[in-house]
Amino acid sequence: MSASGVMVNDVCLQEFQALKLKKQHKYVIFNLSGDNTEIIVEKVSSSTDYDDFIADLPESECRWAAYDFEFEQEGGGKRSKLTLVSWAPETARIKQKMAFASSKDALRRALVGIAIEIQGTEYSEVAYESVPDKANRGN
Repeated sequence: MSASGVMVNDVCLQEFQALKLKKQHKYVIFNLSGDNTEIIVEKVSSSTDYDDFIADLPESECRWAAYDFEFEQEGGGKRSKLTLVSWAPETARIKQKMAFASSKDALRRALVGIAIEIQGTEYSEVAYESVPDKANRGN
């Protein structure tokens, strides 16, 4: 449970495990339920096109996403790191931003194995080009 009293729905953990262990998904997008009492799965996708992922982040609403990010490591070699994206665009309502900010910790604790965390308020902050640098640094 988070500081806001929000619980993480069991389906969130099941879909994250399917992403992490079984590689059934490329990403999972999470949202708050309509009554703001629990974190739920909004969408799962196996699309490897990063642009599809970006398109699934709403322009004026907050979301979280777990993404299995693959990149070329400096010095060669392909790597994969589980990434938690906290999406809170500038155009989102203040009340929603506050609810998401106070609930993120519950989701973060539940998603064991996240290697990188990215916070984005505009699309350039979550653009594909911005992630490998964070991945190579380890965060």
